[in-house]
Amino acid sequence: MTRNNPPRSSGRQGRPGRTSGAKPGQVAHPRWSSRPSRPEATDREGNTARSLPPVPGEQRPAERPAERPAAAKGDRRGAQGGGKGAQGAQGAKGAQGSRAAQGEGQKKADRQGRRPGAVRTPKVLRPAKPVLRQPSGDPLVGERYEVEVGPVAHGGHCVARHEGRVLFVRHALPGERVIAQVTDGTTTSRFLRADAVEVLEGAKERIEAPCPFSGPGKCGGCDWQHVTPGGQRKLKGAVLTEQLAKLAGLTPEEARWDGSVEPVGGKLPAGEVPAWRTRMQYAVAEDGSIGLRKHRSHEVQPIDRCLIAADGVTELGIESRDWTGVAAVEAIAASGSSDRQVILRPRPGEQLPLVELDRETSIARIDEQDLFHRVHGRAFVRERAADRTWRVSNGGFWQIHPAAPDTLVDAVLTGLDPQWGESALDLYCGVGLFAGALADRVGEEGAVLGIESGKQAVLDARHNLAALENVRIECDKVETLLPRTGITSTDLIVLDPPRAGAGRDTVAHLCSLEARRIAYVACDPAALARDLAFFREGGYRPVSLRAFDLFPMTHHFECVAILEPAAEQQ
Repeated sequence: MTRNNPPRSSGRQGRPGRTSGAKPGQVAHPRWSSRPSRPEATDREGNTARSLPPVPGEQRPAERPAERPAAAKGDRRGAQGGGKGAQGAQGAKGAQGSRAAQGEGQKKADRQGRRPGAVRTPKVLRPAKPVLRQPSGDPLVGERYEVEVGPVAHGGHCVARHEGRVLFVRHALPGERVIAQVTDGTTTSRFLRADAVEVLEGAKERIEAPCPFSGPGKCGGCDWQHVTPGGQRKLKGAVLTEQLAKLAGLTPEEARWDGSVEPVGGKLPAGEVPAWRTRMQYAVAEDGSIGLRKHRSHEVQPIDRCLIAADGVTELGIESRDWTGVAAVEAIAASGSSDRQVILRPRPGEQLPLVELDRETSIARIDEQDLFHRVHGRAFVRERAADRTWRVSNGGFWQIHPAAPDTLVDAVLTGLDPQWGESALDLYCGVGLFAGALADRVGEEGAVLGIESGKQAVLDARHNLAALENVRIECDKVETLLPRTGITSTDLIVLDPPRAGAGRDTVAHLCSLEARRIAYVACDPAALARDLAFFREGGYRPVSLRAFDLFPMTHHFECVAILEPAAEQQ
């Protein structure tokens, strides 16, 4: 068995590494370019398009009739909208030269479904086709039922039943008896969504919500404001237990998890809310008042302060200003530096307003094509973690809790235990957080390859790790690029996939690399559980699993699973 180590980089952005012989952005000696299918997307509750309850009258993806061939579409379009071209074609029936000139172009146009000479509209300018789904049955919104609340479910709600029908109830706790008011559903719906508007018998973990904007019909940002901090962690632990059993067939003992969700940060006085959110995305109402979206709604809940917003965000004074002409405001307060950034999205046709905040801040805007434009100050913020300063540009991804980067890096390094001279993969590497930590541990004789699909994140990662010659960062999707690297074996793998998870095909490829250990960082317990099942198919079992409460007051939490080949555990 041989190991094909990732090529090293000189660390200088824009120049090939000393030993790779490849241009920037390329992988030396690609071997094949098969494209594994992408993992299915999930919603916040962990459902995929195939696992969601069907909408009445809607066909499942597997049940949709086969599309007509592209040539047939092109013929139909040409017959309906290409009158002038059709007349010209008829006039050329007797001319051999004209047919020869048209032949190749017409075939290509037919294959693509458009007339010869037509210009394809850029994707960003193509109007989205609205999909109108009219639910059948009579609406039940506003109806109230007295129910006994059952177990917690993934997504920030609990399960209850009324006359055999399932209700997903927010603002409730297991074991309570409440009056649930329906917020979504009809008489033919398989399940209903509801809010607990009156508590008849409360649970011992229930407290008065400290935020005045939390509760039924209000802000949808927090799920557990009405629960003690310890109670919140118990609920999250119950969700992880249920997802492991349902999707991975694992008990906590089999997953090597002690059943706890670990608190992060210092202990606060009773009744005080942790101000942890260093990145806030505000919505703006038509009248210019700022707020946050209501649950499953575009309606804005005006606020004068968000209790979970970090002090660096609060001090900007965003909630006290008029934002007429703006659709959304994102505020970023970097950890470990004084950098502050505000990103504005003007409403269509509106000019960017003059922005005056309570402290020096970089200003940027997002245009109607979702492009980032620097207006004032830097286009990036500087974050501090793992004994290194990280540049994060254009509002790119960075962990929101100020203690999250160091917490996750420590968990990954503790689990992997990197050794001098080992090779490692950092997949979905972002701006290079784990790649940098691994590079320090494997040393000059080791090598780290990071793969990230975001172009700006790759530029940031190369900048952040420029001094490390044993790191190379490549830009592409993991499922596309990894098979082309030619790597047949590696020592360590860390992956931090998006909420949908890595998926069966990517996991199968990772298992074939025969890594000594794999660290899986997960922000969604359902995706984690599904991928753990795929890893088990590939011969890997968890040797440790830790969960961290990095998003207090919400139903979200982060996990780090360490996996080893099952044969080595026997």
